[in-house]
Amino acid sequence: MVDQTTKMKLPSQFVKGIVLLSLLLMVATYPHKDALPEPDYYASPPTPPIQRNTRLKPFETEVNGERYQISPRFDYELEGVIVSAHEADALGDIWHHDKWHDFLNTRDLCVIWGDNLSSGVYRQMVFENDSWTCWAYWPNAGVRSRFDMTQLSNNHLLTDDPAINDIIMDARIGDRVRLKGQLASYRNLDNGFFRDTSTVRNDTGNGACETIHVREFEILERASTTARRLFDLAKWILTVSLSIGLLLFFLTPARGINE
Repeated sequence: MVDQTTKMKLPSQFVKGIVLLSLLLMVATYPHKDALPEPDYYASPPTPPIQRNTRLKPFETEVNGERYQISPRFDYELEGVIVSAHEADALGDIWHHDKWHDFLNTRDLCVIWGDNLSSGVYRQMVFENDSWTCWAYWPNAGVRSRFDMTQLSNNHLLTDDPAINDIIMDARIGDRVRLKGQLASYRNLDNGFFRDTSTVRNDTGNGACETIHVREFEILERASTTARRLFDLAKWILTVSLSIGLLLFFLTPARGINE
C-alpha cells in the first residue's frame, strides 16, 4: 500500500526537475538576453537630441527624506536605443546612496542614435556602465572609425515622480525610448553634494554626461529577442516551481525514524 509520503514524493521530484531545467535555461540564455537587435528591427533611426532654451527656474524637491535643488539649464528631448544601463541601487554602487545620499538620480541610460544605429556598427561593439560612466569598446580601428561618439550619450536620469521612475526602471537594453525634460544641475541641500550637466554632445571625459530631470518617459519599441523571451520564461517558471516546491514541503507529512 502506498502511504501519503510516497504519494507526495512524485510531484516533489517533478518540481525539482522543473527547477533544474529552468535554471539551466536561464544560464544558457543569460549571456545573450541583452544582445542588441539588427538596425532594421527599429521602425526608423532616432533623430539627434533636441535642446532649447528653458523658462523654468530652480526649484526644490524631496526624495527619500533628502532635499534637493534642481536648476534647469535647457529643455531637452532625447530619442535613442539603450545600449547599456546602471541602477543607482546596484550592489557595487557605493556612491549614489551611501556616499552622496543621491536618491534623485535613480538610473543611468547609455543611448545611441543616428548613423550609429542605422549602420549597425553597434553590433560589433561592447558597451557597459559603471557608477557614472558609459564605456564603449570596439575590436579594431575600422569599427572605431565608423562609430560616432557624438551620437552616444550617458544620461543621469533624475525623477521625483514614482510613476515615471517605474517606466524608467522598466526600460531594458535594446529598447528604443524617448524622454523629455530639462538638462539640469542639482544639489543635495542637506550635505552639499552637487552634479552639473553637459550641454553639448561633443565633449568627453569627466562632466560629459547629460543630467536630465525627466518629465516624460516612454518605451517606443521593445527589443524582445528570442534569448530574452526564453530567459524571462525560465525565470517565471523558476519562480512558480519554487513556490510550488515550498508548498509541497510544508504539506508533506513528517515521519519519525521508527516508523
